[in-house]
This record gives sequence, C-alpha cells and structure tokens, in this order.
Amino acid sequence: MSKSLLRTDKEIAEIYERHRLTVYRVCFAYMKNPMDTEDAVQETFYRLISKNPRLESVEHEKAWLIRTATNICKDELKHWWRKHENIDDHLELQTEDTIKVDDVFQTVMELPDKYKTVIYLYYYEGYDSAEIAGILKKPKSTIRNHLHEAHNLLKERLGEYIYEE
Repeated sequence: MSKSLLRTDKEIAEIYERHRLTVYRVCFAYMKNPMDTEDAVQETFYRLISKNPRLESVEHEKAWLIRTATNICKDELKHWWRKHENIDDHLELQTEDTIKVDDVFQTVMELPDKYKTVIYLYYYEGYDSAEIAGILKKPKSTIRNHLHEAHNLLKERLGEYIYEE
C-alpha cells in the first residue's frame, strides 16, 4: 500500500525542529518584534500542515518555509491597521528571549526588504544567488543586483566595519 500523503505529528515536529530558528529569523527581519514574529512563525508552520506541500528534500523544505514566511510577513505588513501602528510601542515589550543582534545584523535588518531578504539568505543561511533566485522566484540577475546594492549600502552605513570579499 502506498505511503499516506499526510505527515505524521512526528514528521511535523522534526521539520519544526530543523527549521524553526531560520523561520524565526526571517520573520523577525520583517516584523521587528517578538510577538508578531511568533505569530508569523506559527502561521508558517500552520500552512505547512494545512497545505501539505510535496517537499522532495530538506533543502526544498527549508526553501518552501522561507518563501512562505516571507510572503506571510509581507502580507501582514500590508494590512491597513499596520500602517497606523507605531513600532516604538513594541520595542519596550521585547524580552531576553529576543534574538541577540550585533551591529552588522542590526544594520542588515534596517535595509529595505528587497535587500534585507537576499543579504540574510546569502550571508546568514549560506544560499548562493541562484538558490535565492529560486526561493524568491526572481531572476538571478535581480538577486545579484540586490546583493551588490545591499553590499554597497552596508559598506556606506558601516564604514570600515564591513570587510571586502
């Protein structure tokens, strides 16, 4: 008999353990506060369970989760009520559980979304530009251009703190 297409609780738990930190970091890059980040992470894994996509490998699984998390965060940030919200109201609510950030990471998080995402995936997750293009469903040349422009912005903002490759 063929294997069921539905994932077991154990399989979902294993996927969650493998990718929860990556998904959290991607969501935090967009949402900028722990509460909204946790909501986006929860929604990402909920969609994994409810949509039950066919994932051929651990890398495909990770790419699907990153793409889904990115889309969820972008959609959330487009809501009308979000435009009237003050991010400073949330900063005091952060706890010690919040991811620790250094100056470079903080500067990366302040970049426009199109740069922040590619820089994060390239430097923090180790994807190359072709893989990022596949994940974000954008042309490779666009990704390379975003990496170049982001690198220039980081160099400008961080000065000598950032090193040349």
